[in-house]
Amino acid sequence: MSDAAIDRPKKALIMFSGGQDSATCLAWALERYAHVETVGFDYDQRHSVEMQCRDTVLSRFKTDFPKWSNKLGEDHLVDLSALGQISETSLTRDVEIEINETGLPSTFVPGRNLIFLNFAAAIGYRRGAHTLIGGMCEADFSGYPDCRKDTLDAQMRAISLGMDVPFTLETPLMHLSKAGAWAVAHVLGGDALVELILEDTHTCYKGVRDGRFDWGYGCGTCPACDLRAKGWADYSRGL
Repeated sequence: MSDAAIDRPKKALIMFSGGQDSATCLAWALERYAHVETVGFDYDQRHSVEMQCRDTVLSRFKTDFPKWSNKLGEDHLVDLSALGQISETSLTRDVEIEINETGLPSTFVPGRNLIFLNFAAAIGYRRGAHTLIGGMCEADFSGYPDCRKDTLDAQMRAISLGMDVPFTLETPLMHLSKAGAWAVAHVLGGDALVELILEDTHTCYKGVRDGRFDWGYGCGTCPACDLRAKGWADYSRGL
């Protein structure tokens, strides 16, 4: 066993939305930690179907992957409806997705990841899980400043200081393309995990699940669908 494995904490808490990236990160965490708990955030998001998908994905992780089932612990759900109430965005209102006057996409929910991290850390503090895991990605940056590594590092420093406990954040997809994320999923769980992600995760910003494409379900036109589709095409070409 390597020194890194000996030194690694045994318990982790993953911010789990039910999307492609968080499902891949969950598999990554279960390969590395003895006990993994999950936390989801309901902020009245327009694509609330992801809250249903996350239950399905968690259930399938337990039934389809015996090597991980005993490691998967309690799921926590946090009501952040207040965030939806104060956010005038395309993820919290039925409005067109566009680039606004600030140069950011209208799908940007101000403060979302920063708030998620604070609530996750509060749960982690209580549960003794001081390692947080998230699917934030800088390489496929969609205009979200709260996905940048320097933003996340600053927030984690504040959390560690404010709770007087050294918290760490793992972001295994930070520097990967979407094609790279598909490849990681295959390495971790083979065809079975790739099939689970295709069939049961949700990424579409509009919450559409009545259209099945090669890369999964979605509207096929929003930025999230476009990114996932291009990633799948790039990944498929490399098979």
